[in-house]
Order: sequence, then structure tokens, then C-alpha cells
Amino acid sequence: MRLYPESAAFQLEFEKVKFLLKELSKTEYAKQKAESLRIHTKKEYIQLELNQSNEFKLLLLQSQYFPNDFYQNIQKELQLLSIQGATLSGDQFIQIRKLTQSIGNIFRWFDNEKRLAYPFLTTVIANTHFEKLIIEMIDVVLDEVGNVKDTASEQLQKIRLSLFRKRNELRKAFEKVLQKLSKAGYSADIEESFSGGRRVVAVFSEHKRQIKGILHGESDTRKTAFIEPEETIELNNEVFELENDERREVQRILKGLTAKLSLYSNLLKNYLSIAGEYDFIAAKAKLAIEMNANLPEVSDKAYIHLIEAYHPLLYIYNKAAKKNTIPVSLSLTDANRILLISGPNAGGKTVTMKTIGLNQLMLQSGLLIPVHPTSQMGVFKQLFIHIGDTQSIEYDLSTYSSHLLHMKYFIEMANGKTLFFIDELGSGSDPNLGGAFAEVIMEELAKKHSFGVVTTHYLNLKIMANKTPGILNGAMAFDEKNLQPLYKLTVGKPGSSYTFSIAERIGLPQHLIQRARKLVDDDHFKLDKLLNNTERNLQELDKEKRVLQKVLKENERLKKEMEIVIESEKHKQQVELLKQQNKITEEKLVYLKDMERKLRQIIIDWKKSDNKTEIIKHLQQLLFKQKDKVVINKLAKKVDLA
Repeated sequence: MRLYPESAAFQLEFEKVKFLLKELSKTEYAKQKAESLRIHTKKEYIQLELNQSNEFKLLLLQSQYFPNDFYQNIQKELQLLSIQGATLSGDQFIQIRKLTQSIGNIFRWFDNEKRLAYPFLTTVIANTHFEKLIIEMIDVVLDEVGNVKDTASEQLQKIRLSLFRKRNELRKAFEKVLQKLSKAGYSADIEESFSGGRRVVAVFSEHKRQIKGILHGESDTRKTAFIEPEETIELNNEVFELENDERREVQRILKGLTAKLSLYSNLLKNYLSIAGEYDFIAAKAKLAIEMNANLPEVSDKAYIHLIEAYHPLLYIYNKAAKKNTIPVSLSLTDANRILLISGPNAGGKTVTMKTIGLNQLMLQSGLLIPVHPTSQMGVFKQLFIHIGDTQSIEYDLSTYSSHLLHMKYFIEMANGKTLFFIDELGSGSDPNLGGAFAEVIMEELAKKHSFGVVTTHYLNLKIMANKTPGILNGAMAFDEKNLQPLYKLTVGKPGSSYTFSIAERIGLPQHLIQRARKLVDDDHFKLDKLLNNTERNLQELDKEKRVLQKVLKENERLKKEMEIVIESEKHKQQVELLKQQNKITEEKLVYLKDMERKLRQIIIDWKKSDNKTEIIKHLQQLLFKQKDKVVINKLAKKVDLA
């Protein structure tokens, strides 16, 4: 992305974001990448980095473990590995093993399920492979702390076995000498020491001539002499020679291992980059969580649709101070490309402008931004900014001359892929003349189809914005009663500077205010007053709207509660109906069982009795009496209905 001036990123405080990102990085790779964070213009690259950051952010929020545990900087070791004839130490090989082990853990973590769940994080390892042979070759030669194993070669095993035996022999011979000297009263308090790697006895200086051997030196006080006894000289020589043999063999083995692993030097450099890349992505995800950042929809065209966008740094600072931060919502489209923000000083105009600019730089650097996820952001190829007093001592330019010089660059270089920010357009000159030039500049930038945000106090620019296609007004809300800015952007109407209101509220003498009013053009004063009243009315409407929304929410809650009560009542009625139906069914069952019992008895009586006529009478009486009851009940129901 082309930035103008060179200090544009610094003015938007992008350097502070890079510093925060660097602080969250652990590897040297990630720290360097954060320090030299690039602002891209290709949507594909931006989208990939954003999605990687978003996937890692989800991992952190779900408290999932990601096995990237290697943070050491071993670039020099890997560079040395690729040089023919070089030899790495055991400690350096252990670092290479840890790097390879960490990459192996990452490859194992990305099973088929996780590759589907985190496709963008998977792309980091897409063009490489895990080589377990690196670990195997190191393990054959070195133990877990980096010492060369006895089994690394047959020759080393023989040397160390001989060395072990000679040291034991030397120890026994030395102990005999110590016992003899101690018994004779020659040995000093410390008894023994080492000099040049050789074992020596410590004796009182006055007895040094009584002991046969080699004098290696005396203590600072000259009270103690260090002598290599005659009995151990030959053994010391043999041990010293074997130790040299051991060092040469260890060096040969390490050199051989270095030569073998040199074949994988490029792969290992790639491993180090992978570990650093995942650390960098993790740092971006941590920063996103810290500033409550999300992934907006990214478009390849020039477009801005921000919903609840926060200034990233202001959000972090206010969160630490337990203060509230007011978000910004706005849209810059082909129909309305330039937003003109007006309102009182210290009302948040410049902060609003910086919020848009900093979020745009962060997005195009692959960083998640503190906006609502439904926000939409385009990709711009140029970002121009003009904020604050730019008086140039070097070129002997006044504030306004410098201002015009910047505007000249804007007009000449701006196009449909340019995003610009101008603070106090036209200031630094006569209001009428400066305002006229400001109108011309705005018209030219609109013709260039550039996107931008401009802040102003000029009334003529507010009027112009209402009638010029592609430009729309915006205002920072202000509490006129309490003389406090509300830091809230309202798009679609111009704002007042509240010049006279502020003067009255702070108690400036009335006769001075009246004199100032007389000096102001009557139409200008009426329009400013109209803006005051309009903003006040809009604030009242906004309050009423919030109250109405609260009432509607309460009504919705009551409606839901009523529906629950009605449903509960219906349920009770259904339960009662079922109870009644069950009661009727139970009565029928009792009746049928009684009929069955009586009929069974009649059958038994029929078989036993000789008087069949009497039994038939009982049967008729039982059956036709019940039928009469049913008819009577039906007639009774018909009478009730009539």
C-alpha cells in the first residue's frame, strides 16, 4: 500500500499496534515480522492471514492446546549446519532435536478432523513434511542432555572403558599417597586439588621438599604447595592421553553427525520458519482477544461498512482503566464516498477519523479488528492523511502553504482505490477564502471517486455536502446542557460548533457575546442556531426512541409470559379432560366385568338347573333393563339440549 506522507502510519498510531504485537511474540522470527509488518493490497493474501488469526483465536477461546513449544533462535546453528566441514556441539544438536520434535507434534496434531476444522492453519505446513530420521540420527549419538553416548562408536566405547579403569587405578594410588602424607602431618586442610587437569596433593609449604614429585604451584598466601606425587605421574599421563583420545573421537563423531544432518539443513530452516509463523499467528490471535477483535467480511473493491467499530488502542486503554468506549458505525459506498464530519472541538472528530484509518491499516496487515463481525471492509491501494499542524521549517512554508501542498498531492494522485483523511480542511487561512478552496478540493476528490473522511467547522462545506453527489454530512453529538461531548457520530446531518452556546455556558459577559453575534452574518448565525436546535431535537428523539424500544421490549416480554400462562392453562384443561375420559373408561370396565360375571353365573345356573324358563327370565331382565337405561339417558340428553 502506498502511504502519504511517509509518517502516515505513525500518525494513525500503527506503530503502537506493531509494538503490542511484538510484545506478544515469543520467537525472534515473529518479533521481526511484527516489527516489519507489511500492509498488503491483495485480497487473497489478506484473507488468508485474517482467517489464520481467526482460527487460532477460536483455539485460544476454546482453551485448546496447540503444540508449538519451540521458541529458541537457532538460525546461526542451522546456517553452520549447511557449511561443509563444520561441527556442531551436543547442545546445538539437542536444540535441533527439540525443533524437529515440536514440528512432529504439530504434524500429529493436524489429524484429518483438525485439517477440516482449521484449513487455513493447515496451509502453514502444506508444502513440507516431517522427517523423523533427524531425531533418530541424533538419538543414536547423543543422550537427552547432549552428551555423546558410549555406544556412538566402538572406538569411543574402548577409550572410555580404558579411561574408567585408569581413573580407578589413579584414584587408588592417590588415596595411598594421601594417607601416607596425612599420617606424616604434611597434608594441608584441603588435602587435594587439580592443576591443569592433573590430580595434585596440597601440603604445607615447609614440607614440600620432603615429597617427591612435580611442584605445580603455591597458594596466594604461600602457605600451601600443590605437588603431583611421583607415584601418580605416569598414571596421570595415561589418563591425560586417554582424555585427549576421547575428545578427538567425540569431535569426529559430532563432525560426522553434522555432515549427515547437513542434507536436511533447508528442511530444518523451514521447520524454524513454521515454528515462528505459528508463534506470529498466535500473537495476532492474542492481540485480537485483547482488543475484542473480529473477522469482518472482506471485499476486493473500495468499500467501508463499519458496525460498532472501536479505536483499537483506545479500547485497550479504556478497558484497563475500566472506562467505556463509544463505537463508530458508518458506511462509505460508491453513492456516498466522502464523509464530512462537523461538530465542536474535542468532540471526537479526529478520533473517529483515526478509528477508520487504523482499522483499515490493521485489516490490510492481516490483523483482526475491533468491529462487529457483520461489518464489511474493502481493500485500498493508497492511504493519504493530513492531520494537525504541518508547518514546514525546512521549506519555509506556512501552515496554510503546507496544507495546500498536501492537498495538491491528494488531487494529483488520488483515484478510486484511495482512502484519504483530512483534519480541518481549509484551516489556516481567511475563513471565506480558505472555505472556497476547501470546496474546490472536496469537489475534485469527489470527481476522482476517492473515499475519505474530512473534518471541518466551515459552514459552506456543510451546505456543499448536502447538495454534492458522493459527499454526505456527519456530526459528532454534543450535550449542550452540560457542555460535554458525547463522542457519538450521527451520519446524514451537519453539526454545529456550539460557539455561542459554549461561550454562554462558561459565563462570558453577555455584552461581548452580543457584540460577536452582530459581527456575524445574520444568515450564518441563523443557520448555526438551526443546526443547534436540530441536533437538540434529534437527541430528544433518540432518547424517546430508546424509551420506546424499552417499552416494546417489555411488551414483548409480557406477551411471552402471557403465552406461557395460556399454554399452561391449556395443558391443565387437557389433563382434566383426560382424567374425565379415564374415569368414564374405568366405569365402563367395571360395568363390563360385572356383566361378564353375571353372564357366567347364568351359564353355570343353566347347566345345573332343570327350570330353564326361570333362567331365561333372569337373562332377559339383565339385558333389556340395561338397554332401557341407555334409551332413557339418550332421551334425557335430548331434553336438556332442547
